[in-house]
Amino acid sequence: MTSHPSRRVRWLKRLALLLVLALVVFGAAGWWIYSRVNEPYRGYTGAEQFVDIPNGTGPVGIGQRLVDAGIVRDPWTFRAAVLISGRARELKAGEYRYDKPIDALEVIDKIRRGDIYRRLLTFREGLTIAEMAAVFEQKGFGSAAEFVQAASDPAAIRDLDPAARDLEGYLFPETYALPRGTSARDVVGSMVTGFKKAFDDELRAAAAADGLTVRQVVTLAALVEKETGTPDERPIVAAVYRNRMTMGMAMQADPTVIYALQKAGRYNGNLRREDLQLDSPYNTYRYPGLPPGPIASPGRASLQAAVRPAPVDYVYFVSKNDGTHAFATTLEEHNQNVFTWQVEYFRKQRQR
Repeated sequence: MTSHPSRRVRWLKRLALLLVLALVVFGAAGWWIYSRVNEPYRGYTGAEQFVDIPNGTGPVGIGQRLVDAGIVRDPWTFRAAVLISGRARELKAGEYRYDKPIDALEVIDKIRRGDIYRRLLTFREGLTIAEMAAVFEQKGFGSAAEFVQAASDPAAIRDLDPAARDLEGYLFPETYALPRGTSARDVVGSMVTGFKKAFDDELRAAAAADGLTVRQVVTLAALVEKETGTPDERPIVAAVYRNRMTMGMAMQADPTVIYALQKAGRYNGNLRREDLQLDSPYNTYRYPGLPPGPIASPGRASLQAAVRPAPVDYVYFVSKNDGTHAFATTLEEHNQNVFTWQVEYFRKQRQR
């Protein structure tokens, strides 16, 4: 017995209606999901929010951290975004910073790119290991002791300076962008790499041509760095010390005595006349030639000056109390400069 035609038509109409309803439901659900994952969201109240994703954290764990931090509205939104993006296996660990409303797909793309937040750590030229360690601790990267310990291992510079006892002078001063959790050893490693990049093949060749070892160049550059912050003076100050080396004169550099006092824990910010008698190989008033090693970390300009000194005959200089110096070739000229810029200058200051 065959079905009545009218029943078949009614059944087909019902089926079509169900299909239409299903399409409407699925369409609405799809539109809801699409709108949800593309809707910028900000659920935190501060100006910025940080989310730390440890190594080995899966998509579910990542999503929960983002929801807890107010970056993504809810777990379902995150899961939908992950499914749409197809990036579930590409999400990278690290610390991420958010400072504005952002949709879930953008959140995932940021983590996929590994666009982790990096903190800036700046070391200025002329700092010692101990001073750099204090900066490292002050900026919240770790303890000063950890930094000193890492910088005490000279292995990273053995290829250039086999005699190095530590990394004094070889930690290049600049601003480093580092992710949270960067260890002192990794920071020190980056700084040695920075030094090797700054003291490049060209400068090494220039040093070798003048018969200078890497250690001599860096030691000389450190003196230049500590003596002047005026760019135009660096090659001149370097020439003074290079000329003294050639003539066999004592370096007589105050910064070396200060460094010796610091290492002995005896420096209080003032250099006294009796300090010039300190028995230390770093006391260049008592011991001729360069000190045993660098007394600070020089920048590239001072490294360049050390291997390319100015073509001058100066062997003396004295501060003019404004960041610059008066230079002289003879002791008579130098004594006159000392009288003008030290004796007379301070006498006039006291009379004001």
